[in-house]
Amino acid sequence: MRIFNAFLIAFATYSRIPVPQAEWNEKNMKYSICFFPVVGAVVGAILFAWYFLCGLFGFNSIFFAAIAACIPTFVTGGIHMDGYCDTIDALSSYQPAERKLEILKDSNAGAFAVIKNTVYYLLYFACFTQISETGIFILTIGYVLSRALSGLAIVTFKLARGSGLAATFKEASHKKIVASVMIVFAVISALAMILIYPVGGSFAAVSALLMFIYYRFMSYKQFGGITGDIAGFFLVMCELCMAFGIIISEGVLGIWN
Repeated sequence: MRIFNAFLIAFATYSRIPVPQAEWNEKNMKYSICFFPVVGAVVGAILFAWYFLCGLFGFNSIFFAAIAACIPTFVTGGIHMDGYCDTIDALSSYQPAERKLEILKDSNAGAFAVIKNTVYYLLYFACFTQISETGIFILTIGYVLSRALSGLAIVTFKLARGSGLAATFKEASHKKIVASVMIVFAVISALAMILIYPVGGSFAAVSALLMFIYYRFMSYKQFGGITGDIAGFFLVMCELCMAFGIIISEGVLGIWN
């Protein structure tokens, strides 16, 4: 029952998929991050189902790409994109770390957040107009990889402050078990991407890894550690980078021609 409650908490927190409510206590939250990558699997399944429906009904690539770019936000309710916007505002302020952390907590969206949010969706949309069918399938697995890396960071990276969503989950988690599960998810998803689509999958996996390295470097340097908002920034940027990695690989292979 405790494991099932952990599953419910993960989906209630990181998605807008209706699930029964579970009590937020230390016992139920101990392994909840373990199910974070499962949310990514659902996002990927919905994306591929949308691709299948577009082919079935003859929808064009522009219509497919417009909805596909929004599917992660539809499923998650925008929780990660909210963190992206807050982090962009903080980084754009060029203030000391203490002031950046205050900006992260500001519920108002600044001009830079609005501008770069628009840029993000335009780039993501562009990727979906260009990517191949196999590339789309690899990206569906990438939603698992991005969340596995994000969950790993939550329990292993230093926190910038002792409060907030990231701190709540980290304090309640069984860190060794959660970290081990996240590594297993990350390795299996990355290997699956590479085995299914050697060049494209490799580019996507390396892109995710490079973004993970940047995430740690940037968060420590700019904020003194990570927060839930910065974790959201990493997640959406990781997914965009994987899409670009696949696009670049397909350009190298000449699939566009």
